[in-house]
Formats: sequence, structure tokens, C-alpha cells
Amino acid sequence: MRHTLRETWSGLRRNLAMTVAVVVTMAVSLSLFGLGLLTSMEVDLVKGRWYDRIEISVFLCIETTTGGMCGEGRGTTEAQREAIRQALEANPEVQEVFYESKEAAYEEFRRVFRDSPIVGTRTAEQMQDSFRIKLVNPENYQGVVSEAASLQGVQNVQDLQSIFEPLFRWLNGLQWATIGMSVLLLLAAGLQIANTIRMAAFTRRREIGIMRLVGASNFYILLPFLLESLVAGILGVIVSGVTVATGYLFLIERNAKTSIRTLPWIDWSHVAGAILAMAAVGLALAIIPTLLATRRYLRI
Repeated sequence: MRHTLRETWSGLRRNLAMTVAVVVTMAVSLSLFGLGLLTSMEVDLVKGRWYDRIEISVFLCIETTTGGMCGEGRGTTEAQREAIRQALEANPEVQEVFYESKEAAYEEFRRVFRDSPIVGTRTAEQMQDSFRIKLVNPENYQGVVSEAASLQGVQNVQDLQSIFEPLFRWLNGLQWATIGMSVLLLLAAGLQIANTIRMAAFTRRREIGIMRLVGASNFYILLPFLLESLVAGILGVIVSGVTVATGYLFLIERNAKTSIRTLPWIDWSHVAGAILAMAAVGLALAIIPTLLATRRYLRI
């Protein structure tokens, strides 16, 4: 084992520049891969909370609202509210109708803006009550929006799909762009590892020949090269893991979560899952090119 460790250390020193290049390339590619995974998790989280659960919000009139089907200075009456509910429930495209009272809307307002001075500027009476509509097919929303907007007592109809769809497209595009770039960089890292191992095998070809003559096993010959690539892979995983965790801490935990409270955000468990996936990819990327390179060039 001492000989194996000595040969590993010698190979790392001899190919120091190549090893550093492999570590940097792998760290950058794994960081992009982790960013793509976290972006995908965030998109799924937002979709699970908003996109698939609530598609349309029908806001009712209060005394201070204008526009829509509101009468000037008049809020929605109880009869109009019941007529709106019945019309929405009778629509075949509507799966379920939720009613949110002014008090419930006010409590949600206080929760979202609990750390902001704006929380003291509203009262429960100033909030709009609303109906939240879950559709049978979220893609068929235009008819429901048109019908709801024409009902007496409705001030505004908000289609959440039209609001979030551009965001989802942008996030999905960012996700695939980062994963695509990471795949290219991971391929480059794999080629660098294979080339580094090939150079190391070439410089030690005489020692390898002697070991084979004295009956050394294939695994004994391969082990120093495998340890070299594993060291580079582990360093790349550590650097990328620290990068992703630091980026999450400063961008999401300390900024996005405090600035945009209306959206659900990924947490440290998602980061841990992404880092584990990065570690698995990094170790596989260190081992597989080494096995292929030694099989082809060492002929063991």
C-alpha cells in the first residue's frame, strides 16, 4: 500500500498542471450541473404550489374599487356573490371553487408582509374577497376567464397561468442551458482525466513492464492511476459543493427568500440532494475514464 500511495503522490506532482486543470474544469461543470438541478427543483416547487393548484383568481368588488363589473362606490352584494359561485361551479371546465374571505386575505397579507412597514397600511375591510378556481384542464382557461369577467360584482379576473408561464419558460430555459453547458464541460473533464492518465502511464511504462514481469495483478498496477483521478474528482466535488452551497446561502437564503415571500423556495435539503448527485457524477467521471484509459493504453 505504501508503494501505491507513493506512486500516486509522484503522479500528482508530475502532472500537477493537468491535475489542476481537471479539478477546475470538473468544479465548474459540476457547479453548473448543481445549479441546473436546483433550478429544476425550484420550478417543480413553484408549480406544485401555484400552477397546478390554483389557476384563476376572481376578485370581487369593494367600495373603493373601480372597473370591471363594479358599481361606483358599491361592493359585491351577498346575492351577487352567491350568483358568481353558482355560475362558476356550473361551468364544466371548473373542477373546484374556493372562496377566500376578506379576513382570510388579510391574514395572508399579514403573513407575507409581516416584516414590512406596509403591513400596517391595510385593514381587513380594505381587502378584496375572491374565488379561487381549480380547473379540470389548466390549459383550457380562456372560457372560464371570459365568463367570470362578465359576472356582476367581479372587479378583476387574474389568470395565474399567464403570469407564471413566462417565468416557467425562463426558468426551464435556464435549467437546460446550465445542464447543457455542464454536460459539455463534464465531457471535457472526462477527456482531460483520460489524457492525464495516459500521460502518467506513458511516463511510467518501464515500471509497469517490470511489475507485470514479476506477476503484479492488474488491480495493483491500476490502483495508483485510479487514486490520482479520484483525488482530482474529490477535489472537484468539494469545490463545486462549496460553490453551490455558498451561492444558495447568499442568493436564495439571504436575498430571494426575504425579498419575494409569495413564492415557495428550495431549502437546504434540496441543496444536499443536489450536492449528492454532483458527488455521484463527479466520482463516476473520475473512475470511468480511468478504467477506459488504462484498458486501452496499458493493455492490462
